[in-house]
Amino acid sequence: MSSEDMQGLLEKYDSRDMAGYTRRFIDDFENAVSSDLEIPKDVDWTGVVCLGMGGSGAGGMYLSTLADHSGGIPFVVWRDYGLPSWWGPDWLIIATSYSGNTEETLDGVNEALESGGTVIGISSGGELEKILSDNDECLHLIVPGGQMPRSAFGHLFGTQLAICWALGILEKPSAEDISSMIIRLRSVSVDSDVCGGNGLVVNVAQSMLGKQVGIITPTILSSAGHRFANQLNENSDTFARPTELPEMNHNEIVAWASAESDQHSLIYFSCDELHPRVRSRMNWMLEEIENDNSWIIDCEGESLVERLLYASHISDWISIALALLQGVDPSEMESIDSLKSYLSKI
Repeated sequence: MSSEDMQGLLEKYDSRDMAGYTRRFIDDFENAVSSDLEIPKDVDWTGVVCLGMGGSGAGGMYLSTLADHSGGIPFVVWRDYGLPSWWGPDWLIIATSYSGNTEETLDGVNEALESGGTVIGISSGGELEKILSDNDECLHLIVPGGQMPRSAFGHLFGTQLAICWALGILEKPSAEDISSMIIRLRSVSVDSDVCGGNGLVVNVAQSMLGKQVGIITPTILSSAGHRFANQLNENSDTFARPTELPEMNHNEIVAWASAESDQHSLIYFSCDELHPRVRSRMNWMLEEIENDNSWIIDCEGESLVERLLYASHISDWISIALALLQGVDPSEMESIDSLKSYLSKI
């Protein structure tokens, strides 16, 4: 399908400019991580609890992955009301709600404040800003509003990273390394665009039409795989199943090996930094599980942050391309809006 055809589909279906927000993703991320945060270094935490739901909660998964890979303290993602029973004030809370009004996140924040906890909040305003602005021991950081939360990942994750770098709980790359990363990601963004790109994302999306979608990642890229599934759910109205290597080799592999090959599409994420046995497992699957709709996306980058962002950006474009090919508005989320309206009356 030509770029002109895809542009026509964007004009017909993309009512709130999801493609435009996706094109600005790298700029959003760069602006966020480049912000000069007046936060004193503080590594004296037992760990970090990341509160957030949906598109606002995705960054917590990425922080957890980075901490597991090269951090000094654990990051735990909490996507529910309240807080885990083991939480105490020696754990930092990073609460992310794009609107500032996510009820599960606000519930956890209030519980933390009642117990003397320290909260750093990120939102475009809302109740979260009001709550934290009244507390001298906490901090609220504002991000630009007016978008769908899932399209604001550059703002949100970039701000989360900036906080962790400023505190010293995740190691900050050099300014030169960050600049080089941004340049490479901008090139990926142009190549991945549904209009004027190299055509890869449209080809991948076409192979997913009418199929069950499996997203198979090594653990080190699992946060990007889970976000990809969520983007397919919201942008494309498509069910997707994220799963991880090596764990899925002990259970789910049996189902995929037995499935009708013409009924499902498998998307593999890979990168240079894989355990050699995980790479061997992936190679076996590519050779032995019959499927004409398998794709392997090599997530390029000089660091894990870059590889995760590479995976996120190209998968965002795939989800938009699939939506357009199915005649779906990638910006619409009627069921979520309906649920929020229902809950507001209870």
